[in-house]
Amino acid sequence: MSKTDGTDERQRIRRILSGETGEYAYFVHTYSSQVLDLVSRLVADRSDAEELAQDAFVRAFRSLDSFDGRSSFLTWLMRIAYRTALNHLKRRRQHRVSIDRLMLPDPPDDGLDTGLEERISQLETLVEQLPPDERLLLHLYYYEDHPLRDISYIVDAEPATLASRLHRIRKKLLLMMNQNENETAQR
Repeated sequence: MSKTDGTDERQRIRRILSGETGEYAYFVHTYSSQVLDLVSRLVADRSDAEELAQDAFVRAFRSLDSFDGRSSFLTWLMRIAYRTALNHLKRRRQHRVSIDRLMLPDPPDDGLDTGLEERISQLETLVEQLPPDERLLLHLYYYEDHPLRDISYIVDAEPATLASRLHRIRKKLLLMMNQNENETAQR
């Protein structure tokens, strides 16, 4: 987001707080797919995810006066959506999410080495076995290219802590891959 966009959004927020509530439609229209995508990565049921995304927008609207501008509006909104989804998971005790939504894009069919395709497939399978919070962290950082400071705000953790978690997750995936390769070689 450019500085102009941030300024425009802060002006829009001031207008909403002054009573022009119809201006909030801009945020819903602009960020609904990103919020739904985040929530869908934590909540497997699509209709639940859609409802939770809507709840996040309602919560953000009700709390708009607490937006202090330290982060972008999107980052602030994603934090609300993340917490909304976590609260739902706690209530439902639902801890598994389909990895289909987290996967790397299918490799292009341009003659990639079969071994590489197999390793990518193996990695996708192993990522599926990770807990939802680890999969989400991988997705936000590697697939959506969010900086650690934004992710730290969304999940309420220090950037250094997240960097350490990413390092541990990568090591964990490497160990899992090596273990699978050893098991395959022994067969």
